[in-house]
Amino acid sequence: MENSKLKAFIPFFYLVWSDDLLSQKEFVTLQEFIGSQRWISEKEQEFLLSKVAISVPPSRAQLAEWKGEIDTVIHNHPLLKSIFEVSMALAENDSFIKDHTADFLQLENDLGILGEEAIGNFKNRSKTFTSNYQSAPTFEIEKLTQILDGKQSVIIKKVKTVISRPEFAYENSTDTAVYREKVYGWCKILADENLGNMAYPKKYGGGENIADYFAIMETLSYHDLSLVIKFGVQFGLWGMSIQSLGTEKHYSKYLKDIGSLQLPGCFAMTETNHGSNVKGLETTAKYNHNDQTFTIHTPHEKAQKEYIGNAAVHGQMATVFAKLVIDGIDYGVNAFIVPIRDKNSKILEGITIGDCGLKMGLNGVDNGTIRFENVVIPKENMLDRFASVNEEGKFESPIPSDNRRFFTMLGTLVGGRIGIPRSALAAAKSGLTIAIQYSDKRRQFGPEGGSEVPILNYRMHQRRLIPLLAKTYAIHFALQYVTNRYIARTESEMPEIEALAAGMKAYSTWSTTGVLQECREACGGKGYLSENRIDALKNDTEIYTTFEGDNTVLMQLVAKNRLSEFRKAFGEMDAMGIINYVFENAKTAISEKNPIVTRKTEETHLLDYEFHLSAFQYREKTILASAAKRLKKLIDGGLEPYDAFNVVQHQMIDVAEAYLERIVLEQFQKAIEAIEDKKSKEIMTQLCKLYALSQMEKNKGWYLEDGYMEAAKTKAIRKMVNQLCWEIRPDAVSLVKAFDIPDSCLAAPIALD
Repeated sequence: MENSKLKAFIPFFYLVWSDDLLSQKEFVTLQEFIGSQRWISEKEQEFLLSKVAISVPPSRAQLAEWKGEIDTVIHNHPLLKSIFEVSMALAENDSFIKDHTADFLQLENDLGILGEEAIGNFKNRSKTFTSNYQSAPTFEIEKLTQILDGKQSVIIKKVKTVISRPEFAYENSTDTAVYREKVYGWCKILADENLGNMAYPKKYGGGENIADYFAIMETLSYHDLSLVIKFGVQFGLWGMSIQSLGTEKHYSKYLKDIGSLQLPGCFAMTETNHGSNVKGLETTAKYNHNDQTFTIHTPHEKAQKEYIGNAAVHGQMATVFAKLVIDGIDYGVNAFIVPIRDKNSKILEGITIGDCGLKMGLNGVDNGTIRFENVVIPKENMLDRFASVNEEGKFESPIPSDNRRFFTMLGTLVGGRIGIPRSALAAAKSGLTIAIQYSDKRRQFGPEGGSEVPILNYRMHQRRLIPLLAKTYAIHFALQYVTNRYIARTESEMPEIEALAAGMKAYSTWSTTGVLQECREACGGKGYLSENRIDALKNDTEIYTTFEGDNTVLMQLVAKNRLSEFRKAFGEMDAMGIINYVFENAKTAISEKNPIVTRKTEETHLLDYEFHLSAFQYREKTILASAAKRLKKLIDGGLEPYDAFNVVQHQMIDVAEAYLERIVLEQFQKAIEAIEDKKSKEIMTQLCKLYALSQMEKNKGWYLEDGYMEAAKTKAIRKMVNQLCWEIRPDAVSLVKAFDIPDSCLAAPIALD
């Protein structure tokens, strides 16, 4: 190709042959093009056609020569932007080529070549901004860890030290019996370290620190989750049911031995036929006047206690929830201490225990079934803080209302709905740490002439993980808020706190399920290997969405609480009153419904804290008012309230979700306000903005339907989410390192340095 004008064909020849296969279509297209160009002589046509002969492909040396010529031209003319411009430069701006610009551009089109994109295949792209992007933290990791741990940093460090010891090496045996004994042994070590009794009064050997107890639960969740659940059953459900529902005689008799694990026990509430419906339990506790005892009885197989942790192997006693019956009168569900094994682990008379067997996860926990065949217990074994049987055999309670007494009793057990979401949060942190640290090291693909690029540099990979990282940080601060409210609770606040804990349990555990699935996929085949722990995290947390209350049921509870709050004001409202309720406290809501603001896309507006919170508040209030209006209309139309609630159940989930999203954002923003370290505050602010905008993007259909935003604005939000992911990427590894998960607990080869 000494003829300069023929060099215009070099880029086309190189492109069609660079994949080592010239297709029939490409051959025919080039053949027809060359034959149609009258400015090319017959001899030149023969020469050009010889370069596209399917039976005689160019040699490697020929391809390298063509590429070398292209590279030289591009190096000398760095502003070239299309294949045709490269052809012109190679042809030294030959007039024949210039006169046939339209023909060459049509050839590009017929060959399926995208000019600007294809030229990138020729350029040496080793210095692209994508390939050169890397981890470069902008803050001190230790300072952010301190912010996350807060006042519980001392106990958190202690727990991390304990679970990093050699005896806490993971158990890899597939023998369930071996695994269960290992987990039980770990619990004994934790009890010896005075971690199990942390929430109990000092008078009974405890630490009298419920905040530290929740921190222990969350920190243990960086280790084996079977350990966390076994720990929670023994010291939380079993021990705290005694502490919350019992009185002094129960504390002095049981708490010290429970806290030291001398007395392993169970929490026997759930029945086969009545999972979440505690009021429907059928196990009975019949009072016997003769000898002042109770007879605990399972009336039929489906009334057996099921899925009871610690029951199958280790439990010696159980807090049993049963209907109290005195002289044939049902006084509702109450709690009783019932022995199920002796000190030698022999099952007692009248007790039948089954083993739930192999589960999807948590196989280090000995879940079982319990049936009672006329088991007699002394009167003192009734946990009588809220109800008792007096010396005359009469029912007594400081709470006259059966309904209120029932919910007060269950309200004392809200702690479980704080421990589980915090445990789920830790599992999400573990999954994200594994996936993000691996993504920073794992290299795939890259620019022509350059090295492979960390997959965390790819925008789609950032999209998969970084918004989830922002959400996980947001949930962290929201759960701290719920914990603090629970600890400082007053009786009047309890309905709201119960609903909030129930909702955050659902929100956090659902989030963890989604996070771990994305982390597994983001790690490719490596994420499927058990050694990298995502499988255990996924399987073990799967049940978190079910126990301590099915998530969907809990969200109904949240929605009903919000409706009851709304109804206090709604009763005397007219249409204008409802509108005022929606806009109340949403500072910019009314103005943002005008046509200018609904499509406002300036960066300062999209990143504004007040805009974020106002949008969340507006959605929460609008959905709540809509559900309330619909319920009222249905009931006014003659439907029974029970049926009306069933009709709007899907809307109830929306009510709860909008409320929880607002709470999470609000608490994230408030937590950031309290951060003193400038650099930590800056990165947390970025994450908070990403959380807010990514949730708006998720809910964009609602905002568009409502008219609160127009398409231009939701598109701008999507672009801003992409940009924030890109900006946060250099800090991503440091953000997961700030969780400070011990390497021995992380234990995933792909995540370790």
